[in-house]
Amino acid sequence: MTVLRELGCRAQVTGFLMCTDNMPSGSALRLGDIVVMRGGKTVEVINTDAEGRMVMGDALVLATEEPVDAIVDVATLTGAAMRTLGTEIAAVLGNDAALIDRVKASAERVDEPVWELPLAHRYRRELDSPIADLRNMGGANAGSITAALFLEEFVDGRPWAHIDIAGTAQSWSAAGWRNHGTTGFGARLLIDLALNFSA
Repeated sequence: MTVLRELGCRAQVTGFLMCTDNMPSGSALRLGDIVVMRGGKTVEVINTDAEGRMVMGDALVLATEEPVDAIVDVATLTGAAMRTLGTEIAAVLGNDAALIDRVKASAERVDEPVWELPLAHRYRRELDSPIADLRNMGGANAGSITAALFLEEFVDGRPWAHIDIAGTAQSWSAAGWRNHGTTGFGARLLIDLALNFSA
């Protein structure tokens, strides 16, 4: 956010930092819990390791409460993204082709590569729950897609792009501009996107 100010970004950017960890305790998320999300949707917890998407859902609802032109989220969301694209390319999914194209263009300019996966609504049924509005995880396959479909439930139809950096957040060796270890992947992309954004 400070870089955007220093570079004279003209777009109004609001950031929500939604963090969670997977720590067992007496008040931890449990299998079978029904969680009422911000905005009122209910979610059946069928996998407690899918806690990140739960807080992301609340963040997306927060974003829809603002007068926004677009919503972009970035998260280390699914191991499926890493298994699909490896550790040097992030997955991008969303509901707006023009916004996805902007994300891809920014990714190209700053050398933070992304690859678009389909937001295949045919898999949405995997999130159906008999006791809540949806479940927090789909089946064994297409995990990046079903995770994005879960997040889409909270964007209220706004133009939205989701960048899954599970594979790119860590680097096993120095390469290009990236050091060994945590990479900060996505920061350069989001800065470029904001600097070049127009409604």
